[in-house]
Amino acid sequence: MIVGIGVDVVDVARFEATLTRTPALRARLFTQAEGVLATASLAARFAAKEAVAKALGAPPGLRHLDAEVLSGEHGRPELRVTGRVAEVARTLGVTRWHISLTHDGGVAIAYVIAEG
Repeated sequence: MIVGIGVDVVDVARFEATLTRTPALRARLFTQAEGVLATASLAARFAAKEAVAKALGAPPGLRHLDAEVLSGEHGRPELRVTGRVAEVARTLGVTRWHISLTHDGGVAIAYVIAEG
């Protein structure tokens, strides 16, 4: 059963300008493993974190660091949730996440499905 679906789109150039203007933002949004990636990949991961929030109904108290996008086998994106994100997901009965990322033509897009 699908518990929630989220999608988000990020303008890569605008996102890069924001990270350049506010360097401390990188550490507030991304784990150490994520933070070393290229800007387009970071934009896609930021979109994924926003899509996770939407899939959960955007409850208060979610932190970007509580949703980490990892690269699994063959580069397939995987989602690891902790903290408040994991707590809300458990409450809603989420047992599995599906995630898809892309970046092309100056935009990054992420789709997230929360399954229970």
